[in-house]
Amino acid sequence: MFDLTYRPRRLRTSQGMRDLVRETSLDVSDLIYPLFIVPGTGVREEISSLPGQYHLSVDEAVKVAQEAYDLGIRGVEIFGIPTYKDERGSSAWDLAEPVQQAIKAIRQAVPDLLVVSDVCLCQFTSTGHCGMIDEHEILNDETLPLLCQVAVSHAQAGAHMVAPSDMMDGRVGAIREALDAVGFKNVSIMSYAAKYASAYYGPFRDAVHSAPKFGDRKSYQMDPGNRLEAMREIELDIVEGADIIMIKPALCYLDIVREARYQYNMPLAVYNVSGEYAMVKTAAAQGLIDEQRLVLETMMSFKRAGAKIIITYHAMDIARWLKA
Repeated sequence: MFDLTYRPRRLRTSQGMRDLVRETSLDVSDLIYPLFIVPGTGVREEISSLPGQYHLSVDEAVKVAQEAYDLGIRGVEIFGIPTYKDERGSSAWDLAEPVQQAIKAIRQAVPDLLVVSDVCLCQFTSTGHCGMIDEHEILNDETLPLLCQVAVSHAQAGAHMVAPSDMMDGRVGAIREALDAVGFKNVSIMSYAAKYASAYYGPFRDAVHSAPKFGDRKSYQMDPGNRLEAMREIELDIVEGADIIMIKPALCYLDIVREARYQYNMPLAVYNVSGEYAMVKTAAAQGLIDEQRLVLETMMSFKRAGAKIIITYHAMDIARWLKA
């Protein structure tokens, strides 16, 4: 027999003991809940590819935002489907469109809720791409002024934070300069700093009708095989003025999250994306998993890897579970 002086199992003997020595914790304040805004009034339609998530008109989005806040969630991220699309994505900076109207309405109705806005063009362009096009080439520098217009319009509507997700080079610096130039120095930027060209985005593209009409997004989103490049992308965004850096997707890129936490002393976010969510919901519907345990374990893995902020479609359920 071994005479074991230290027995790790002593610290697992009860729930109280396990809670006492837990190294990583999950709190409802870590969560941001995505909302999908559509034209109209009185609209609350479940998204078939994202069970439990809804297309919401502005009035219904306000109700959900209030519910989220009452559950302890402190932030929502706004996505939307416009009333019109064109090649430049000009509805993306139209103050009369659903996204800007939802930002304004939520700010007025739930003033203490943090409103984050997604800054991109893919949902608003007729091509489904995140930038200007020339002969099927996505133009980087020509896209930057358009993204700046989007970000400024969101700030004008009342967004606390803008989140550029397009992956154009230099967009964080351009947006920071544009916001500052018109007096929005306190509007912060959460950059999709390392956003990979992932197969996990399918349900989201269905939800916002943003699938590319030709080709793919591999010329601007990152190659899933690259780790060092992610660190370069993150560093560039920090230098350009990002306040929070994000890694997307989350689950398959926890090595990137961990390395970013080691290298950069910055607030770090992850996006628990639509494909990750849909797989869990599908498995749960078939009785293959314990949904609550699996989701909470997954969230803990994000926190353990080093993320402070988690953008997730599970946020409302998590908030209820943590309250129980």
